[in-house]
Amino acid sequence: MKVKSLVVALGLAIAPAAFANGTAPAGAPAPAAGAAANVPQTSQQWLERMTDFTRNASAYRDPKVFVPWANAVTEPGFYTQMGVNMMEPGNWYRMMGSMMDPRSLSNYMQFADPNMYMKWMAASMDPNFYTALMTQLFDPGKMMRWMMMPMDPQMWNMMMQSMNPAMYMKWMMAPMDPRLWQLMMQPMNPAMYTGWMNASMNPATYGSWGTWMNPATYAAPVAGAAPAGTFNFFDPASWMGMTAPAAGQPAAAGTPPAAVPAGTFNFFDPNTWMNMMNPANFYAAPQQAPAPAAK
Repeated sequence: MKVKSLVVALGLAIAPAAFANGTAPAGAPAPAAGAAANVPQTSQQWLERMTDFTRNASAYRDPKVFVPWANAVTEPGFYTQMGVNMMEPGNWYRMMGSMMDPRSLSNYMQFADPNMYMKWMAASMDPNFYTALMTQLFDPGKMMRWMMMPMDPQMWNMMMQSMNPAMYMKWMMAPMDPRLWQLMMQPMNPAMYTGWMNASMNPATYGSWGTWMNPATYAAPVAGAAPAGTFNFFDPASWMGMTAPAAGQPAAAGTPPAAVPAGTFNFFDPNTWMNMMNPANFYAAPQQAPAPAAK
């Protein structure tokens, strides 16, 4: 009997500590100093980011952000807060509006950045990364919060929201909500399509791969001529120059060809190929009559 009383007393003593951080992720490793201000700290902040299609991929692009995200989604308070948010019509308007935001293209096209995969490759070889994840999964405090979830006030608050008449009134008034009408009119806004076109042609949308779309990448150097015989493999102008007339060939139409050694054939000169069909090339030039000798 004394043992049972001791177990009950210990349970009552631990329960307040288990509920103390019911909605906020606990025990997450501290992120880098530069990213600390951008990493959400509570379940509410994480849900706002994960339902925003302009930012919700950030947790998967950086291992340092993935660790606190994994800690947040394994907290019971994350799901109780999610249930409360799903009963609010405004949260659905905001989420659907972010889908039509041109910034959502940049959010997902960042997965084409090779630097992101280099970060994950480095994290896969870092023991601290696995230690941080395992520490969260085997946290005794988190296990206790899951066991005590049926008595969590946040859980009861979510359940009582289904009996709140104000919640049903919000959904009944949703067809007259200006935010819903603004969302419905968004596909008729030409500026939205212009924004999508600008985002699709913006090199910054594609991360480091965006340099392929930057015209300055293909510009020929202005100062400093390359040495003779130099061929830049990555310069499209060098490839296009292969079909240009070589030295000693006419540079423009109507320019008489310069004298070249007999039997010379420039394989990359279109004029040389066209001259093969010239009948004059198959006949000897008429010999001029010698000038009469002076008397």
